[in-house]
Amino acid sequence: MIKFTKEEGMTNQEIAKEFKRIADLLELKGDNPFRIRAYRRAAQNIEALSRDLSEIPEEERRKIPGIGKDLAAKITEYLRDGKIGALEELKGEIPEGLLEVIAIPGVGPRTAKLLNEKLGIGGIDDLEKAVSEGRLLDLPGIREKTVQNILKGIALLRKGRERRPIGKVMPLAEEILESLRSLKGVRKISLAGSLRRWKETIKDIDILATSTDPEGVMERFVNLPSVSEVLRKGPTRSSVIVDGDLQVDLRVVEEKSFGAALQYFTGSKAHNIRLREMAVRKGLKINEYGIFNEESGERIGGEKEEDIYNALGLPWIPPELREDLGEIEAAMKDDLPELIEPADIRGDLHIHSRWSDGSHEIHELVEEAKRNGYEYIAVTDHTKGLGIAGGLTEERLLEQKREIDSLNRKLRGFHVFIGVEVDIRGDGSLDLPEEVLGRLDFVVASIHSGFRQEKGKLTKRVINAIKCPFVDLIAHPTGRLLGEREPYDIDMEAVLEAARNYGKALEINAFPMRLDLNDIYAREAKKRGIPVIITTDSHILEQFRFMKYGVSVARRGWLEKRNVLNTLPLREFRSYIRRRRHAR
Repeated sequence: MIKFTKEEGMTNQEIAKEFKRIADLLELKGDNPFRIRAYRRAAQNIEALSRDLSEIPEEERRKIPGIGKDLAAKITEYLRDGKIGALEELKGEIPEGLLEVIAIPGVGPRTAKLLNEKLGIGGIDDLEKAVSEGRLLDLPGIREKTVQNILKGIALLRKGRERRPIGKVMPLAEEILESLRSLKGVRKISLAGSLRRWKETIKDIDILATSTDPEGVMERFVNLPSVSEVLRKGPTRSSVIVDGDLQVDLRVVEEKSFGAALQYFTGSKAHNIRLREMAVRKGLKINEYGIFNEESGERIGGEKEEDIYNALGLPWIPPELREDLGEIEAAMKDDLPELIEPADIRGDLHIHSRWSDGSHEIHELVEEAKRNGYEYIAVTDHTKGLGIAGGLTEERLLEQKREIDSLNRKLRGFHVFIGVEVDIRGDGSLDLPEEVLGRLDFVVASIHSGFRQEKGKLTKRVINAIKCPFVDLIAHPTGRLLGEREPYDIDMEAVLEAARNYGKALEINAFPMRLDLNDIYAREAKKRGIPVIITTDSHILEQFRFMKYGVSVARRGWLEKRNVLNTLPLREFRSYIRRRRHAR
């Protein structure tokens, strides 16, 4: 039996959770907001790391953006002891149930503290009981709308426990996949289920493999360092729990059935039902073992996924499209989209530098972009309205422009577009005057406050930004954070129509907790001829790799290379920018 020490496992997610919990407890105590933000930023940066922290020497950990000497020591402490003393001390100062209450989306530390002090609420059950009895309305500042938001937050929290954002699950799945792929007897191995379809939230992880030594694979699988519980261990199928309560199922199948099993376990259910119905009409039977002649029982195929589709007279359908949303009809007409690929992306147009709340100098962003095969980036730091993010004043933005102009004069075959992420204020105005925005190459506009405004006002704010002649892109248009914050109450139909009428682009923000636009709105943008730009919203270099999540949303939205502006080569994108500037 192969054993692994804790340090050899994937610890980044665990440490990020610890730092987030420290931030929550500090916030509950009313601690310094900049200290709280430092822990949250460190957690975010740790989650984005491609290397496991246990593999990085402590001296190097200090150089990770947002870490420093103090937090590096806490990481070492966790790796050594399995806990952080400062967190344990904080837990002793705070009523246990309050951490559960503050985890409810929309319930801030001030409200949680008020609920505890005035009503003795120490957990979600207490809170739901108080709501049903109408006791919250007796508290100062609590209105009926507040109560409804709390109930929505509880539902969202529970939903988040059932399904996790793909950005939290995919790194775990890839780690497991890599551990198993290295085994000598493994021939083929693949993710399946909703993870292979790149659904934005995931309930569990499904893995399929073929091997000359299935029992050896199962032995390795149930003893992976991330496994906390073995639910089942068999010669060809095992199930385990990782990361608290996430189930992982592994099946080892015969080589001749791998394609059929992969198609079957990838789903979706609705897509598979349609295929089986088609098979029946053709006198065929499809299952996880292959495709067979119903009458004779003769096996027709199953080693490759293509066998299933070809037997039904269809081309292979990409996993991201398998939702029974028209993909089968398109396949019948040989009209499936040629989906965008990660390699099609030529630049990232929403990136933050050290000038605001990013962690790197602009020249470092350029080098990372080049390593990713890009030809251009736009540096889009925050504006002054976002003070906690170090937003730029007009003067500092123009100073940054001079630095970028100087850098561009030295670059060959690469260009940095001078941009900004301008804040859309609560009254719908922009955080910088038009005469300043007009001097930039690329302007991103987004909302960072007033999320609970009524629908008409929120919608008007975004449409006002769309109407500004100097705005090029509306970022994270619905404002959601998966598992943490529902989308704004915004009229996306009106936003899409305005974007079409004014020729503005909408963003697919690839940050894994956002994925905003979602696939449904991305497909709607394509139908209306609205250009889309996929960005990472990077604040550290490691976040450049999030682009794959944004591309997956675009693929689920049926987007092709021609629908995404930042697939344009540098020369063509520069021409696009110039045409827009001259049209103003």
